[in-house]
Amino acid sequence: MTSSPFHAGELDAQQRWGNPELWTEARIGQLIWDRIPEQFHARIEAAPFFFLATSSPDGRCDCSFKGGGPGLVKVLAPNRVAFPHFEARVKGNGAYMSLGNILLNPCVSMLFIDFNDGARLRVNGKASIHENAAMMEPFPQAECVVVVDIELVAPSCPAYVPRLVPA
Repeated sequence: MTSSPFHAGELDAQQRWGNPELWTEARIGQLIWDRIPEQFHARIEAAPFFFLATSSPDGRCDCSFKGGGPGLVKVLAPNRVAFPHFEARVKGNGAYMSLGNILLNPCVSMLFIDFNDGARLRVNGKASIHENAAMMEPFPQAECVVVVDIELVAPSCPAYVPRLVPA
């Protein structure tokens, strides 16, 4: 990346509470990407859940848990992923907060956490909602499919991630 991936607020926070000298161009290239490196594809597709952050146009944020077991997210290309939206009328609350936000503001963030080894991966991008047969075919239980065109991918260190034992 030739320009900073950080906006003015992030740069200010780094200056006030962090160490902005850490973020050399070389380090940015190591820790902030515009696609998912191939070595992460299988991990993402094996993830049984992730957290999805969306926002309305006026800035009201929403973060939701998206579960469904391994295969929930499909890597369509290094810079594109897809996941199903399951029928909320049957098992969800029917509020459609995530989809409603995406309809008005496509900016989303996906957070993957592996509680076995603490690995974390953020995937940010622009989402679109699809109802065509080709997109829905890999997700037979889906009401629709959300496709995210990736703009930024960032791994995070495992510090502070608790080790959890599956129920």
